[in-house]
Amino acid sequence: MSYPIGTPGQAWGEKEKTQWFNQQSIKRSYQDEVLVAVAELAITYNCTQYGALSIDADRYPLKAFIVDQAGVGRPWVLVTGGVHGYETSGVQGALQFVRTELAQYVDQFNFVICPCVSPWGYETINRWNPNAIDPNRSFYADGPSEEANAVQALVARYADKVIAHIDLHETTDTDESEFRPALAARDGKPYEPGEIPDGFYLVDDTDAPQPAFQSAMNAEVAKVTHIAPPDANNQIIGSDVVDEGVIRYPLNQLGLCAGVTNARYRSTTEVYPDSANATPEQCNQAQVAAIVGALDYLLQQD
Repeated sequence: MSYPIGTPGQAWGEKEKTQWFNQQSIKRSYQDEVLVAVAELAITYNCTQYGALSIDADRYPLKAFIVDQAGVGRPWVLVTGGVHGYETSGVQGALQFVRTELAQYVDQFNFVICPCVSPWGYETINRWNPNAIDPNRSFYADGPSEEANAVQALVARYADKVIAHIDLHETTDTDESEFRPALAARDGKPYEPGEIPDGFYLVDDTDAPQPAFQSAMNAEVAKVTHIAPPDANNQIIGSDVVDEGVIRYPLNQLGLCAGVTNARYRSTTEVYPDSANATPEQCNQAQVAAIVGALDYLLQQD
């Protein structure tokens, strides 16, 4: 599969990255679909601006809920959505959790909730940021993504207190039709087609797995939508299935958002919005269910 930008076998330079950027366009409104909801919820829960994107600081303020009503000494939970801006239910699911479920947990946990880490990506329906950088491979010191750097600066003061981090994502058909071919072209590598799993799955940490935690999340999600089956090789997106709907990645080694803290319990959710068996609302509900399953599991550990 030949990508329309660049020369096969050659990594992109600034010319190709600029060409890619110039082909992007605004397709939906961060203001209308995210910031309006954030403002409504901020009437109830403390909300802070932890930065803004340099491409347009007024258009793209970065917002987070810092909810510590439970008081000093309560464990902290981090929820992030929209690290990949095009993954809609990660953003809307985080907002829906704040709207419908957060109140029942504020006496047990403190929260940092970043509903839309990559607002330019949200508006342009992109995996990358304006510089053709994947924020979800950039969570390390002095990394190239300002979106990732802003989150790291925000959570630094809580990093050693965070007991769990749930990072909300999607796997979509456009991963194969656009984003993975673009990645191969950008890096000057051949594109190797993959298979998109039909259903919800989780990514655990290879270096510190928590299988019971992941299972509890999937059990709650299964009440809302279907869990992704393995492919013929007992894999999901090229990784071995270690439990129903669970694979593992080395989170810190790959610079993934789920590795941004030292939390004992970490998970990346993946829902499939293009499934014939799932609606956008089910995808949002699945993200909420994953968070609820995680929190209920933590409460049972006391």
